[in-house]
Amino acid sequence: MTLKLAMITVDTTDAESLAAWWAEQTGARIVDTNDGWFVILAGGGVPGRLAFQKVDEVTPGKNRVHLDLTADDLEAETERLLAAGARLVERRGTEDFRWNTLTDPQGNEFCVAGAE
Repeated sequence: MTLKLAMITVDTTDAESLAAWWAEQTGARIVDTNDGWFVILAGGGVPGRLAFQKVDEVTPGKNRVHLDLTADDLEAETERLLAAGARLVERRGTEDFRWNTLTDPQGNEFCVAGAE
């Protein structure tokens, strides 16, 4: 038996607003809302599906799962995300490979690297 990745799911206290934010950032579209408790994105820059599940409280501490994204212009994309409500955690890497760790508006960490 082989497992297949169905989607990446992020816990959130407001699934609809966080899904809308990520849809705008990636060019994806919301394909299902399930009355706001489980919102699914597809298309755009999202391979497969990305879901946001409404929970009463998010688990404290560092994410157990995070998104790794790429951009042709790392710094320009980082600035665009910051202007859209993301927060910068840290700029990282070496001369050979750089990435920035950010959080979305609800504090979920994700990384953006320069395209290889």
